[in-house]
Amino acid sequence: MLSTPAGRFRLIAIAEACSWVGLLIGMLFEHVLDVTDLGVKIFGPVHGGLFVIYVLVAFLVRKPLGWDNRTLVWALIASIPPAATVWFERWAARTGRMEPVTV
Repeated sequence: MLSTPAGRFRLIAIAEACSWVGLLIGMLFEHVLDVTDLGVKIFGPVHGGLFVIYVLVAFLVRKPLGWDNRTLVWALIASIPPAATVWFERWAARTGRMEPVTV
């Protein structure tokens, strides 16, 4: 999976989405149920790091995957709503945007 640009992007997109879900669950326990803030303390930094890595990887795979500016912008926008990175990755795969460009 990590041997191709598409595989690296796919892995970080899924990891970023999972960390978003973990953070949301942590916020539920902290702010709604008023039980503990442990989930936010754990998933906050994890999600922050994976978010930054996702953005960097999106820029790094842009050229090998032949993404135009619009595709890159959609990849970056997908990093904002919870779990949208998985939606973007699946859309990109379905529309052929995860195939390496041959020169």
